[in-house]
Formats: sequence, structure tokens, C-alpha cells
Amino acid sequence: MKFTRKAWWWSVHKRGQLLVKVAVSILLVGLAFRFVYPKSSGFSKIAETPFIEKTLNTEQPVSVDFQEDSDQIPEKELSAGKCDLFIGDWIPNPAGPVYTNESCRYIEDHQNCMTNGRPDTGYLYWRWNPRNCELSPFNPEKFLQLMRNKAWALIGDSISRNHVQSLLCMLAKVEPAVEIYHDREYKSRKWRFPSHNFTISVIWSPFLAKAAIFENYDGVSTSEIELQLDKLDNKWTDLYESLDYIMFSSGKWFIKTAVYYENDRILGCHYCPKRNLTELGFNFAYRKVLNNVFDFIINSNHKGMIFYRTATPDHFENGEWFSGGSCRRTKPTKEGEFKVNPLIQILRDIELDEFEKASIKASQKGVTLKLLDFVELSLLRPDGHPGPYRHYYPFAKGRKGKIINDCLHWCLPGPIDSWNDVLMEMILRG
Repeated sequence: MKFTRKAWWWSVHKRGQLLVKVAVSILLVGLAFRFVYPKSSGFSKIAETPFIEKTLNTEQPVSVDFQEDSDQIPEKELSAGKCDLFIGDWIPNPAGPVYTNESCRYIEDHQNCMTNGRPDTGYLYWRWNPRNCELSPFNPEKFLQLMRNKAWALIGDSISRNHVQSLLCMLAKVEPAVEIYHDREYKSRKWRFPSHNFTISVIWSPFLAKAAIFENYDGVSTSEIELQLDKLDNKWTDLYESLDYIMFSSGKWFIKTAVYYENDRILGCHYCPKRNLTELGFNFAYRKVLNNVFDFIINSNHKGMIFYRTATPDHFENGEWFSGGSCRRTKPTKEGEFKVNPLIQILRDIELDEFEKASIKASQKGVTLKLLDFVELSLLRPDGHPGPYRHYYPFAKGRKGKIINDCLHWCLPGPIDSWNDVLMEMILRG
């Protein structure tokens, strides 16, 4: 930063004043400067951090131009062992979201809460604030610069699809993405940012392994899932080497009724009381598949950046999605008020255990493997789900039929947008 004192000194020097007068003037200005600004370090540290959008400091709003010091990461964030991006608080953000349902065309109907008539808007005015770090808002211009000539893929279930919509909406402030591929059901899709030669895909693979699924869009099954525990899904394995950044996630689908196969033979099942099969449990299947996924990643010698995102919590209260459960909160909750669903906790324990073992092997082989554990920060946001506004104006006069609440996916815009803040920070550090 160029202070007034330096600018004044330069102008005096150019005028060629006598050395004595200059020295006296500098002394006087220096004393005045120290009187007005006793400590130059008193400027807000956030003011040195690159932003595009206005953001909230808990003490004062600050807006800093993107071009200044854009590649620097605050020293505080680099202190080993002192900065955990996933431990923090949701703090008020009067600036609100960087996009809306009107400015972004990538939002799917079921997550388009404002268009569907959700009446409250308070859930839009919060941002994630790690306790021991300074986390800059997602910078779409910087992100696209970093991703020039790169390929991204988010691989998993509908939460991955939810996340990619958020990412596309935020990037659209710089350049709208052009869809270049979709499957028949629009579950797997691919977009391109032409001026950056950057592609981002979402690949529908809820088990990450080969599976035959007999289920409609509303989650109604006509038969048990047939899951091949020893065969990974070639929808993503065939593309793996062509990708520079990959985010895997899975989990919740393993809780569903399924028959397990290995070597093309039935091995057992999870919750199949009408069939004479060995009950193996979903935890057995999930651990086995995750082990195979991490082995594939480690043995591939892929030199890109690989993320594994843990299963995210839901916020159903007074029942589940099929038994009248709802999510009517309108603001973040206090820490400890919500507990992780016991089934989700089992999945998460397996994920953390398998990731820990895999990360050691990955490090030994030079594979970049990182964990995205959004459970705790997501657990504090029961207000961020569509709830009944999964559907268009669900309480409109004349509307008939049972209202099913969605307390698993996230409204767009909404809390899931903060995942991108964390994601970009990890990329910058990586």
C-alpha cells in the first residue's frame, strides 16, 4: 500500500528542494503520521485479501479489488496445525448470495426454493467463518484462471449434482458454461467454459461401483439394488486419467436394500428379509467398495488433485422423508443442537477410517488425496433445505396430494455455496 507520506516525499524530491528543507519536512510529516496512525498494523487484515464481491468483516464491511495480491494466502492460514477450514461458525452476511434464481439458469427445479415460493429469505444471509483462519469468498475469476485447459468431475449421487449447480452459478458471474453432454436422464452432464477451455462434469455413480438400480425419480423401488462389490463403475473409471481434478462422494445409497455380488455370484445382502440370503450389512459393503476406490486411486499414479467428500447430514424432524418428517427452521442452529443421524455417522466413521489409511499410501506414491469433511458445518444449517418447496408452491389453493419434504438437498442459492469457498482455499494451498 502506498501511504501519503511516500507520495509526498516523491513530489518534493521532483521539485528539487534543498536537502535541509526536505529533511525538516519529512520529520514534520513523520511526526504527524505517527500522531494520526500510531500503528500501521491497525489496518484490517481482511483488506489485504483478494475479493471480487463485497464481503462482511465482523467489524466493518470491506471490498478489495481482485487484482491486488491475488496469489497471496494470509500467513495466519498457513500456520501448521492452527487452521481447520471445517471448524467454525456461520456469521451474518448482509451482502447475501452472489447469484439468485433469476440470475442463474443452472438450478434444477427441486432446489429452486425461491422460484418454488419459499417465503423466508433469512437463510441466504450467512457465510461460513472458520475460527482460526481467514477464508476468502469464492473468486470465480481466479478459479477460472487456475482451471484454464483443465477438466473437473464431481462423481457420486444427487448431492454432487446439487453441488455442481452451485459451482456453475458462481462461475457464471464471469463466464456462462455451455452444456456439451448429458445422458438420457440428465443425471450425468458436462459443461464447457469456452474462453478458458475448462470443462466440468457431474457423473452419476451413487455407489462408485457397478450397480443395477430399479428406482424412479421419487425414490420408489420395484426391486432390490444389485451391487457388484468388486467392480468399480466404468462410467468414471474410463474417464479417470483424463481428469485433472476429481471429487468423489457416496454413502447414503448404501443404506438402501441391496443384494451384494462378488465374482458375479451372490455374496449376501442388506435388509432382504424375504430372501434366504446372508445379512452382511451396509457397513460391510461400503467399507469394501471404498477400499477398492482408494486402491484404484493410489495404484493409478494419477497426478491430478483428488478429493473425497464425506456423506452430508440431513435435518428431518418428527419423522423421515416417507413418514411426515420436515425441516421448518429458518436460521442456523447452535452447535450441539442437532446430532448426526446414527446411520450417517456409521458411514462417516468408515469414510474417515478408510481415508486415513489411503492417505498414507497416497502420500508414499505421490498421489494428491484430500478430504472434504463438510459434516459439521452442514449440520448447523437445518434452515438451508428445500423442505416442502421441493415442489412449486406446495401450499397453493387447490393443490392436492401428499407433501413430501426434502431435508437432504440444499436450496440454491444456499449454504452449499460456502463449500466452494473452502474448496478454492484447498486448491490454492494444494
